[in-house]
Amino acid sequence: MKENWPGACGLVLDEPLIFEKGAKGRKGYSLARLDVEEVNPENIWPRKLIRQDLDGFPEMSEVEVVRHFTRLSQWNYGVDSGFYPLGSCTMKYNPKVNEDLARLPGFARAHPYLPEEMSQGALRLMYELEKFLCQISGMDRVTLQPAAGAQGELAGMLMIRACLSDRGNPRKKVLVPDTAHGTNPASSSLCGYQVVQVKSNERGVLSPKTIEEKMDEEVAALMITNPNTLGLFEEHICQIAEVVHRKGGQIYCDGANLNALMGLTRVGDMGVDVLHFNLHKTFSTPHGGGGPGAGPVGVKAHLADYLPVPIINQDGERFYFDYDRSKSIGKIKSFYGNFGILVRAYAYILSMGAEGLKRASLVALLNANYLRVKLKDFYHLPYDFPCLHECVFSDRLQSQYGVTALDIAKRLMDYGFHPPTIYFPLVVHGAMMIEPTESESRETLDQFIAAMAQIAGEARTEPGLLQNAPHKTKVSRLDEVLANRKPRLRWKP
Repeated sequence: MKENWPGACGLVLDEPLIFEKGAKGRKGYSLARLDVEEVNPENIWPRKLIRQDLDGFPEMSEVEVVRHFTRLSQWNYGVDSGFYPLGSCTMKYNPKVNEDLARLPGFARAHPYLPEEMSQGALRLMYELEKFLCQISGMDRVTLQPAAGAQGELAGMLMIRACLSDRGNPRKKVLVPDTAHGTNPASSSLCGYQVVQVKSNERGVLSPKTIEEKMDEEVAALMITNPNTLGLFEEHICQIAEVVHRKGGQIYCDGANLNALMGLTRVGDMGVDVLHFNLHKTFSTPHGGGGPGAGPVGVKAHLADYLPVPIINQDGERFYFDYDRSKSIGKIKSFYGNFGILVRAYAYILSMGAEGLKRASLVALLNANYLRVKLKDFYHLPYDFPCLHECVFSDRLQSQYGVTALDIAKRLMDYGFHPPTIYFPLVVHGAMMIEPTESESRETLDQFIAAMAQIAGEARTEPGLLQNAPHKTKVSRLDEVLANRKPRLRWKP
């Protein structure tokens, strides 16, 4: 292996479980001498509310605690460490100025129970962020409440159901393409709908004729992902929207891939009725790690009455929460959403401006197509068309040597790259889904391409090397089947 890959061996420190560390009597804190009478907690609170001592709970000094969690953090890989080519996830770099602004005391320390007159800055920010998202997407109103894209999907489908119920029939079915995101069927089912899968055509997109065959008066909505999970633009979206609307249905667009469209076109101009945004993808707020995220939902005017309460309105120079919404689906999230994430997205949009957002999309498209063209000599490309933000390869060429997409992903870790998404979308057998985003330079992409090319060569000459990879990571390949069937979720002394 060449020596200039990011994945070089170095000083990698081992670290046991925290329960295996420390000693009786050690403390990681020091407090001032108690200057009031000590009170027995049982004299203040009911016994059932007092936590019992944990047997074997570690007692550690400050330096032990700091080193423990620092060492664990050094085993992590994140977007600040290197290239994160996860397809359909848009793992772009998060500018640190956004983090600084979200930590301003007036934002970070604002309590959600503060009265409106003391929260005008926060309310104005949320009001203006909604306007920005409307302008970017072509939607008429936006709720900022949902905490993630999946919760945004649920909110959107609940609004569609409420609207159709008011019209006299909530309907029974939702059409979901085979190239949609995996949470779409779950969101439909939670709203009481039967999911009907729609197959894409030979070009990897939906055909208006196919939708027309599936569409009837019992279909509530079509949930479409555009661009879809193959990285392809749904080129017939306007015709498809006409077909669905003629039968009284609604178009829900999963906006998780909006990073390919922002500044270039507006989803709301394509006949879409509901659109969710992933602020932790498109608008450069932190992604993953369990949250917090944000999945605002935009709607056209005919659905605005059903938005979750409260919405933010303006009266002169005053901003206020509007709870007087008799048709609202109710609350989706406690308080008003994950406010710190909203601040970051607001800062990103303001700092980029219209031209910056457009350029970000153009560079994301350029990077994805660069990878598509450079790698198709080494990996099978099932849909060889110009893509948008991501491209999907398969392991067909490598499988003849007994090498799978999983083996390729594991071997890539030895070269210092996070693996791409594998085995999704399901329409491609042995899929490898790569999204470079606009964050990555040509030099980084060239290095990734060289690593992928070398791995393709190894698959032919040394397949065992891949089948037992990774070799240079902290932990070697795990028994993932065993881990799924018999997970260890609790520490036992």
